[in-house]
Amino acid sequence: MIKRFIVALVLLTLVCGGIVGFNMFRAQMIANFFANMPQQTVTVSTMTVEPVRWEPGIDAVGTVFARQGVDVASRSSGVIEEIRFKANDKVEAGAILVRIERRVEEAELIAARANVVRDQQGLDRARALASRGVNSTATLEEAQAQLDSSRSSLERLEAELEQKDIVAPFAGTVGIARVDIGQYITPGTVIATLQDLERMKVNFTVPEQQLPNLSIGQQVAFGLTQDALPYVGQITGIDPKIDPASRLISVQAEVDNSDGKLRPGQFINVRIQLPAEDNIVALPQTAVVTSLYGSYVYVVQEEEPKPQAEAAPAAGGTAQAQAPAEGEAAKPKLVARQVFVEVGRRNANQIEVTKGVTSGAQVVTAGQNRLSSGSPVVVDNTIDPSKIEQQGANVAGGPS
Repeated sequence: MIKRFIVALVLLTLVCGGIVGFNMFRAQMIANFFANMPQQTVTVSTMTVEPVRWEPGIDAVGTVFARQGVDVASRSSGVIEEIRFKANDKVEAGAILVRIERRVEEAELIAARANVVRDQQGLDRARALASRGVNSTATLEEAQAQLDSSRSSLERLEAELEQKDIVAPFAGTVGIARVDIGQYITPGTVIATLQDLERMKVNFTVPEQQLPNLSIGQQVAFGLTQDALPYVGQITGIDPKIDPASRLISVQAEVDNSDGKLRPGQFINVRIQLPAEDNIVALPQTAVVTSLYGSYVYVVQEEEPKPQAEAAPAAGGTAQAQAPAEGEAAKPKLVARQVFVEVGRRNANQIEVTKGVTSGAQVVTAGQNRLSSGSPVVVDNTIDPSKIEQQGANVAGGPS
C-alpha cells in the first residue's frame, strides 16, 4: 500500500514538474522571440528645413455690404399707376421707378397756379395805386401776403406731385419689385431694394492685440474661399472703441466689384497682409505634433549599424552563425528621433519654429503617427502631402 502511494506521488511530481518546466520554457522562448524581433521599418515623407521668406498676415471673416444700399420706400399714399423697372435693372440717379396716381393733385395744381397769377396781378395794381397816393400801405401789405400764401400752396402741391414719383436716390442695381400695379400704398411702403454693386464695403473684426498692425489705407485681400483671395481693397475705417465683451475691434474696408460676383450680405474671407520677414524657419503644420508635454517633430538621422559578433560554436562544435563577409562595409540605416520644438506664429498651412530644429535638418512631414523615437524609417518623397493639399485647395477655390 505504501509502495503504491510512493509511486503515485512520484508520478504526480513528475507530471507537475513537466508542466511547470514546459511553461517556463515557453515563456522564455516567447521573450527571446520578441527581444530579437526586428523593429518594423516605417515609410515616411520628409523635407529639408531651410529658411524661408515669411509673409505674415491677419486672417478674419467678414460680411459684404454695398457702398450705398437702401430699401426704396414711398413718401406718399395712393394707387400705383406705373412700375418702370424690372428686377436687376441698372438705373441712374433720379430715374423714376414707380408712379402713383396723381389726377386730383394735378387739378388742384391748375387752380393753385391761377391763384398765384391772380394775386400777382392784385399786388401789381396795389403798387400802382400806392405810387399815386390812392392806396394805403395796409392794402399793399395785404396784397403781398395774399400772393405769398398762393405761392406757398403752389409749392406744396408741386412737392406732393413730386412725391408721387418714386425715384432712385443714386445709381445702382434695383431688386425685385415688392408692389403691383393698382396696389394702394401708404408712406413707408418698400418698393424695392437698390444697391450700388460697383464698389463694396466689407465689415470684419480682429483681436485687439492686432490693433498696432492696422492703419487706414492698408492693403487687404478678400476671397469667397480661404485659399483663393483674388479681390484687393483698402482699410477705410477702424472703430475707435474695442468691444469689451469679445475684445474685438471692428474694421471696414472697401473693395472693387467690377466683375459683380460680390453681393451684399455675403460671407467673405479676409487677409490683411503684413510686412514680409526673411530667414524664418517654418514647417508645414502637419509636421508638428502637439501633446501634453509640448510640441515636437521627428527628425530623420543616419545611424551606423552595430557590429555583429560571431556566434559561439554549437554543441557539436561544427555549426557557426553567419558573420558578415570580410571587407563588407556596414550600411547606415535611417532612424527617426523625437525632437521637442518651440513654435510661434501660424500662416496659412505653415507654422514658425523658433527653437528645436535648424537649417538642414530632415523633418518628417507625413507618417509620424506610426513612429516612436528610434524607429527605423524609409524615406519616400514621391508623394508630397503639402502639394496634394495645395492642389485640393486650387480645385475647391478655383484659379486665383
